[in-house]
Amino acid sequence: MNVAIVTGASRGLGEALAGGLVRQGWSVAIDGRDAGALDAAAQRLASLSPGSAAIRALPGDITDPQHRAELVAAANAFGPLGLLINNAGTLGASPLPSLANYPLGDLRVAFEVNVVAPIALIQVALPALLQSLHPRVVNITSDAAAEAYQGWGGYGAGKAALERLGAVLSVEVPALTVWSVDPGDLRTAMHQEAFPGEDISDRPEPESVVPAFLELIGSDRPSGRYRAADIGSTLVSP
Repeated sequence: MNVAIVTGASRGLGEALAGGLVRQGWSVAIDGRDAGALDAAAQRLASLSPGSAAIRALPGDITDPQHRAELVAAANAFGPLGLLINNAGTLGASPLPSLANYPLGDLRVAFEVNVVAPIALIQVALPALLQSLHPRVVNITSDAAAEAYQGWGGYGAGKAALERLGAVLSVEVPALTVWSVDPGDLRTAMHQEAFPGEDISDRPEPESVVPAFLELIGSDRPSGRYRAADIGSTLVSP
């Protein structure tokens, strides 16, 4: 049985990725801070299951050590953990402030959520992941990690740090494949927070990038940074 953890799966990209895995028969442990939204997402995911997939939803905050331990334990109950998708994150201060005026308290929170929590979850999950034949970690990143956009300094710096941590981890633990994947601009609540009051209906839905993620996850592509938009044309089949 294929088993995965997908964080931040109560909506948006996290739910879409969990749905893609469930359709392929993966059992998933998912989390989110809003218990009601997470339960609704779990019910939607259950309707997608071919019958072989199990779903466990654990409401909680990914910055909470106890929650991280419970999330890994829930996944381990399904079988060998083969995949961790670190999707949960925060935009930080909104509207997006310049670095000269960035509230430092908000910056600390953003780094705790976007950098510290993902690596902490990897640490907890690593022993289980390494029992898998093909252990994989997907860290959701952004073009703001590589490009300098006005107002995106706090968020982009966190994602750049997460990318570097993933790259080093893949060297330190060669048996583990670590992908940083930029999904591109999507029609999500976080993207709307970045542009309050603006119409973002021209952005594609999160489901549009799921095939690229699934193709990557099913491949033997090496650790590294990828753009979802490029995967279909550059990916080498396993």
